[in-house]
Amino acid sequence: MRPVNMLKQKVGTGGLSDDILDRAQKLLEENTSDFKPLAIVYLASLMNGINMAKGASESDDAEEVIANMLYPAMQLKANGGMFQYSLMTIIADKLIQFLEVIKDPDIEAVEIVLAFHTTMEAVIYGEIKHDGGKQGKELLHALTDACMRYFAKHPETYIN
Repeated sequence: MRPVNMLKQKVGTGGLSDDILDRAQKLLEENTSDFKPLAIVYLASLMNGINMAKGASESDDAEEVIANMLYPAMQLKANGGMFQYSLMTIIADKLIQFLEVIKDPDIEAVEIVLAFHTTMEAVIYGEIKHDGGKQGKELLHALTDACMRYFAKHPETYIN
């Protein structure tokens, strides 16, 4: 005989109703709040991380240096979609992918992160919502190419 699941008895069963999910989706789609002030805070935090990385010495913990850039990128990725800035989400995701595989944030890697920052700033100040169309694809392609050139030049610098 199976024991009684007390927690399940207290909480109940089932997931969220379709009505609740539909209302949540509608709220996300109709969100009229401005993403710019929030994004500016995270972009400033990313710039602080970039500046810390530029001034880092070999004795500094590389993971901590990377984390100072990674956290704001994760926040930009997570919040971009909620405010219809899907290009921001895609760019921030690419930045996260880059930061997650480098071992040591050397000056060239930091310059790439700075290029991501500049691009994300342009998205916010230009209020480029959704995927940014042809211009958005070109920006994303240029950033992806910069990452690929970095890894081709420094194959020893990334985590396999």
